[in-house]
Amino acid sequence: MIQGELRSRIDRVWDAFWSGGISNPLEVIEQITYLLFLRRLDDLQDNAERKARFTGSPIENPVYLTGQEHLRWKNLRELSPDQMFVRMSGEVFPYLQNLGHQLSGGDSTFTQHMKGARFTIPNAQLLTKVVDMLDQVPMENRDTNGDLYEYMLSKLATSGTNGQFRTPRHIIELMVDLMAPKPGDRIVDPACGTAGFLVAASEYLREHHEELFRDAKHRKAFHTSMFSGFDFDSTMLRIGSMNMLMHGVENPEIAYRDSLSEGAAGEESRYTLILANPPFAGSLDYDTTSSDLLRMVKTKKTELLFLALFLRLLEPGGRAAVIVPDGVLFGSSKAHKELRKAIVEDQKLDAVIKLPSGVFRPYAGVSTAILLFTKTDSGGTEDVWFYDVRADGFSLDDKRNPIDDTDLPDVRKRWAERHGSEKDRARTEQSFCVPKAEIVEQGYDLSLNRYKEIEYEEVEHRDPADIIADIKQLNAEIDRELAELEEMLR
Repeated sequence: MIQGELRSRIDRVWDAFWSGGISNPLEVIEQITYLLFLRRLDDLQDNAERKARFTGSPIENPVYLTGQEHLRWKNLRELSPDQMFVRMSGEVFPYLQNLGHQLSGGDSTFTQHMKGARFTIPNAQLLTKVVDMLDQVPMENRDTNGDLYEYMLSKLATSGTNGQFRTPRHIIELMVDLMAPKPGDRIVDPACGTAGFLVAASEYLREHHEELFRDAKHRKAFHTSMFSGFDFDSTMLRIGSMNMLMHGVENPEIAYRDSLSEGAAGEESRYTLILANPPFAGSLDYDTTSSDLLRMVKTKKTELLFLALFLRLLEPGGRAAVIVPDGVLFGSSKAHKELRKAIVEDQKLDAVIKLPSGVFRPYAGVSTAILLFTKTDSGGTEDVWFYDVRADGFSLDDKRNPIDDTDLPDVRKRWAERHGSEKDRARTEQSFCVPKAEIVEQGYDLSLNRYKEIEYEEVEHRDPADIIADIKQLNAEIDRELAELEEMLR
């Protein structure tokens, strides 16, 4: 995470936005995102010009055409505050909105999302502060870029506004570590928001699979076809696309789509890994919901429909780590039971990891769990691994302050042993395995408490007659001392 002067600059700019009347953290990040993209375009033009000079050939796919040089970042920052403000609102943003049409062959998902860009910075003084701050960011450093953006996104959660878009980073990293993405994976988040899962997966691959970047074919796949994310909020798509770009993934598939709708067809069996925390509030109208999903599970509950969607999106052998509300684990409706039965009987349920109820505070106190499963279409569930996470490294109140107590390293360690020593652990432990036959016997109930055994310590109580005698003795002593006090006061 960024520290020092750069962090202080961002905090000051953030405060300036609020003072200027922009209090929605999504809008703040969106405006900063546009300017970050504008600066990146300048760097891309510089690289294209250097290549042209070296080869002696014309510039390929120029970002800025003849007559557009005055719109470049390096020229804008030389203007006075008032001049910069007028040019930004009157010329630069119309240019950004039409950039996708201008770039022939070099179009990206982010330029497509920029079509709806709106300039809402209220005054020249604030614009100058933001430009000065961003001008200090070393854009050639992927780690710094990523840390800058992560710090801004963290303000979505701390603000208490629109925080529902943000899954805690340490929970995302846990899920990615358990899934261990590998070269060749096609990774999707059908409700991607800020693209946190996709970013974490890309960082995992950079750290654990350097061979990806030594091969031109694999490197191209990493930047174009390995990561897919869908959302139906245009603002989130712009922010998510920039998040990926700032973390060094150049052109992922980040697209506008209602993943549960009838129009989201053609995706069946396309992906090898799903990482997601889909929305699980409210319900949908049957008229807008995919008939394929409704054939799998007849319900209006989004959490069940998303589970059905995950099974549809995965190819056989594909894996998923997804967050679900506790009701999915033990709900008694026909749809709940049928979906759990399908996962246990027709696919391979690997694990249920119960999360503390405070993980999503301050904006939600709902109890959740992580489901980990593999699509087989031929069964395969044997022993299901359960883990009861009681501490995640943060206080479980609205403040979510860092604490020393955390079970997450132990989750990673014991997940690796789930086929070995974990099978011998008692049901009184924090993690244990449950055979499929017992889950079937319990009506496919997947709640941890259904299988956990609680040890009760035997407590020896004193004889009530002895306690009453002690009380009488104490009362007698009190009466005696009160009588002595009265004598003293006469």
